[in-house]
Amino acid sequence: MNEPLKRVHVLHGPNLNMLGKREPHLYGSETLEEIVQSLVSLAGELNIHLTSFQSNHEGELVDDIHKLFEDGIDGVIINPGAYTHTSVAIRDALLILPCPIIEVHLSNIYKREPFRHKSMITDIATGQIAGLGPQGYGLAVKAMAVMLHDA
Repeated sequence: MNEPLKRVHVLHGPNLNMLGKREPHLYGSETLEEIVQSLVSLAGELNIHLTSFQSNHEGELVDDIHKLFEDGIDGVIINPGAYTHTSVAIRDALLILPCPIIEVHLSNIYKREPFRHKSMITDIATGQIAGLGPQGYGLAVKAMAVMLHDA
């Protein structure tokens, strides 16, 4: 009997819709759409149904997290963007999720400006991947697959 598909949701915070255009020396040349397409393909190979959501608005991200809780999502990958360093609201919303959470950053936040060194998410996340560019998302999907299929 085949195991049912696990459901993983990827949340993208502010300015990530500008990937490929904004500071490519830091964030790479791939667009968010290209990254998500590759993640959906990879996830399918790993028996995961992957969805994603991007917003530049904190409240919309919080609302999406609430919906994930109500839907019983199996795992969450989040790049909170600039909200990493400031959003107690996103942190509090993530705390309601009983599933694994992986925090992803395209750049290494610890090699950047000092205000970027503090993450409001890291201590509640299952794990963090930072500084590996777009491939960090793929590594997060692979890690999530192992966590969910071994659970």
